[in-house]
Amino acid sequence: MEVTILLWLLAALLIVAGFAGLVLPALPGIPLIYAGLVVLAWSENFAHVGWITLTVLGVLALLSHGVDLLAASLGARRFGASPRALWGAALGALVGLLFGLIGMLLGPFVGALIGEFSGGASAREALHAGLGATLGLVFGALLKIALAFTMLGVFVMDRLI
Repeated sequence: MEVTILLWLLAALLIVAGFAGLVLPALPGIPLIYAGLVVLAWSENFAHVGWITLTVLGVLALLSHGVDLLAASLGARRFGASPRALWGAALGALVGLLFGLIGMLLGPFVGALIGEFSGGASAREALHAGLGATLGLVFGALLKIALAFTMLGVFVMDRLI
């Protein structure tokens, strides 16, 4: 009985930390949520939630892995950015991770700007590409939050049914 309670507490801690990680760049949000859900299923000896559901949740977790970088690049492309700006937005997102939340927001914007300027674009075109990269990043964050709640919902539905 004590082991079960400890596993439930560990699962809750992992899930809460995972949701915090959706907005805090230092924590890997979706993998922590997935780990928490696996521990929760394990606490019940996988009697209610089995390998099929955990595999589906694992696939959702993998899908979310590159959402931030891809979303920033796709957002810039949607706004007519050049390939240089797309690379700049992706590199800016990576460098921005080193500077916390502000860096994550500004990194793709600045990267897209630098990419556009390096190709000889006007200030208007560069700002347009930067705006697209930033909007893409915001959309990616929202998509990761939606995936996290979807994972939780799938787990709960399988547990209750």
